[in-house]
Amino acid sequence: MALLVPGGFVRVRPLRLSPPAHVRRKLTTFATESPNRSGDSVDWVEATSSFFEDDTRPIMLFDGVCNLCNGGVKFVRDNDRNRRMRFEALQSEAGRKLLRRSGRAPDDISSVVLVEKDRSFIKSEAVVKIMEHIDLPFPQLAFFVQFVPLFIRDFVYDNVANNRYTIFGRSESCEI
Repeated sequence: MALLVPGGFVRVRPLRLSPPAHVRRKLTTFATESPNRSGDSVDWVEATSSFFEDDTRPIMLFDGVCNLCNGGVKFVRDNDRNRRMRFEALQSEAGRKLLRRSGRAPDDISSVVLVEKDRSFIKSEAVVKIMEHIDLPFPQLAFFVQFVPLFIRDFVYDNVANNRYTIFGRSESCEI
């Protein structure tokens, strides 16, 4: 495109509304909150507050048919002599409600979740928090593990979680 001005022609570039291809960044969605399918808006913190009225211990949500997860629960129970932790399968009705409380889909069994009275933890953060609640030497190990950047811890966690059935198998029902 050329523009006629006194003294000659001036070349004008067209105006770009979007950045050039080499500048555009590809956005990836890692997690989304599940849409409310039933149409009602439920305050899941309020709806599940009864879980923490009489017992303030955190609740570990786990995949009840995963052999790795069941082994993890048995390991935590064996190393939690003071019984500081409660357990619930993700597939149970209570587990689904607690998943909603944590901002996750009720059928999401992709991660261990640690639900405390005021907040929830997922993936490697949940594992570190669980380690803090059980007997020695795990709280000390958790202290050092927390210095590994979260994206690295979650990368390792996701790789194990995505292959857990292939490597460790699954059971027909929750063994706990």
